Amino acid sequence: MSDTVSTGQPDTILKSVSSENSINGQRAPKTLPGEFYEQYLSRAAKNRQPDAIRSLLPLEHTPGVISLLAGKPNTSTFPISSLQFTTRDPASPSSNEIQLQLSPQELAVGLQYSLTRGLPDLQEWIHGLQAISHKREKGEGWTVAIGAGSQDLIYKAVTALVNPGEAVLIEAPVYAGVLPIFQSLDCDMIEVETDAQGIRSDSLRATLESWPAAKPKPKVLYTVPYGCNPTGMTASLERRLEVLALSREHGFLILEDDPYYYLYYGSAPRPPSYFQLEREQPDVGRVVRFDSLSKVLSSGIRVGFVSAPEVIVRAMELHTMMANLQPSSLSQAIALKLLRTWGYAGFRAHTEHVSQFYREKRDVFEAALRRHLADLVEWTTPEAGMFVWFKLLGTAADGSTLENDSESIIRTKAFEHGVLALPGTVFLPSGRKTAYVRAAFSLLPPEDVDEALKRLRVAILDARASSA
Repeated sequence: MSDTVSTGQPDTILKSVSSENSINGQRAPKTLPGEFYEQYLSRAAKNRQPDAIRSLLPLEHTPGVISLLAGKPNTSTFPISSLQFTTRDPASPSSNEIQLQLSPQELAVGLQYSLTRGLPDLQEWIHGLQAISHKREKGEGWTVAIGAGSQDLIYKAVTALVNPGEAVLIEAPVYAGVLPIFQSLDCDMIEVETDAQGIRSDSLRATLESWPAAKPKPKVLYTVPYGCNPTGMTASLERRLEVLALSREHGFLILEDDPYYYLYYGSAPRPPSYFQLEREQPDVGRVVRFDSLSKVLSSGIRVGFVSAPEVIVRAMELHTMMANLQPSSLSQAIALKLLRTWGYAGFRAHTEHVSQFYREKRDVFEAALRRHLADLVEWTTPEAGMFVWFKLLGTAADGSTLENDSESIIRTKAFEHGVLALPGTVFLPSGRKTAYVRAAFSLLPPEDVDEALKRLRVAILDARASSA
């Protein structure tokens, strides 16, 4: 089979799209069939074979079956006999605390091997969360799997869909942590421009409409639609709908990396996710969504989840079988205990507190920017996440412009003056020069923010003077 992706759907595939029915009284969307994704799976994904033991583990849950299958250690030999922890009450996080303890059965599950896709009860809870947050129900052509953080899942999705050397669409600037994944595959990373409204759909359209006829079009687009790391921008509803239309027109899948979805604090209502918006498209199955509990529960607990078509999740599952067997059972058991105790309403209350916390952090940082750097940088107010993306302005003493490159100032002068930030070039697939800088405001107290930006001002002025 050819590795190219067609821009339209063959009649055979269109005919095999599932017919409309009803889910919870609503019109069920048409879902793309499994064979549709054969053209997207990488050679590595197609070559992976299931683990002979792990592929049979789900059968152990069959009523009446006595399993002699897996070489699991006996839990009675594990030295951890109980596990208790305390959580804040999301209804009143400043005053009330809740004491939690894993039951013997929950602890036994958390200390033992489990299914490759994660604890079934946690998968079920996530299905319910996606129904509430994104209006997506079971039976709409998607399923979930849990990973060791969303980074683990992104890596496995990319390697399941992209062959070495293939072209991929990546919004720019982009999360720096994803670039090594594509670089390791020697991908041709095609930058799609962004601005204050998020990804520029006109830039994406121009790229695809001028694509060389002899070269296969990209199979995937990677984007962070809320509080983009590093820019803090959130894609507008209009842009999202245009990108979805382009996905169908040009045959690419959308990798929706969304760790900041619950850290949205913009003044306008939060626009729907690609995952939600896809439900109203003529057919569904082109969005692979990544969520993370790192920003709202714990980054060290390493629990993320993917919501995607079964064929893609299965390809990722085969990768997990051979790489790390499964995500941590204990991390999942702790997260599940907390989430079940809170319920969906408690989870929502907690994430609203978290987003408000970061809004206040942003406001403190932005006020300090205005005090110390208003004449030296420019920026757009972020609407989600933990970062401010600002541009250096001005002219050095030798007449050169500081708007060409922030790297030397940030890596050298700023550090010499006792402040660390990231030059914008590390967030660009091409590595080209840029005047932009990313600053994180998630941790520092107000007095440290103020001092950091004072030092940065001195560093910028010093850079101007020393270039004379």
